[in-house]
Amino acid sequence: MQAPQLPQPGRRIAVIGSTGSGKSTLAQQLSARLGLTHIEMDALHFGENWYEVPNEQFRERIAAATAGPDWITDGNYSIARDIVWARADTLIWLDYSFAFTLSRLTRRTLQRIFVRETLWHNNRETFRDQFLSKDSLFLWLVKSYPKNKRVYGQLFASDDYAQAIRIRLTSARQTQRWLDALPAR
Repeated sequence: MQAPQLPQPGRRIAVIGSTGSGKSTLAQQLSARLGLTHIEMDALHFGENWYEVPNEQFRERIAAATAGPDWITDGNYSIARDIVWARADTLIWLDYSFAFTLSRLTRRTLQRIFVRETLWHNNRETFRDQFLSKDSLFLWLVKSYPKNKRVYGQLFASDDYAQAIRIRLTSARQTQRWLDALPAR
């Protein structure tokens, strides 16, 4: 039996998933393929030295960034979900296994640390912050993964945000096949 065909996305896309699942990578690929503006939510949330902007300022930034007719966001900020999801015509959930997500996060984090990759606003990840800190993304993944799975599952099954096409991708292979099948715009 052949798997059901996944729909094509619209012009206002929100990519969600657990930390390390590949939201930004997919958003960048879709942005290039579909000619959409990529909005990196972390870049709007963090300032220099990992300063977190106040929630109201972050919401204002998100509202301004998603005011246009075509865009793609990557992120899970519940503080701005009502803005992004209400404006989105497509929701893409990277619903990968915990083990896969953890391995992807590990590879990405180690690469960023060893090559000293500069992120938004001149920030860099460090070994200490990611492996020896209470603010570690690994701790965040362990804490947030079960909740995200439950909440996103409920939101995708509900009538909330009924205006949006919902695409749930459960493996990197499925994601790549779907991406490869999309016509470039």
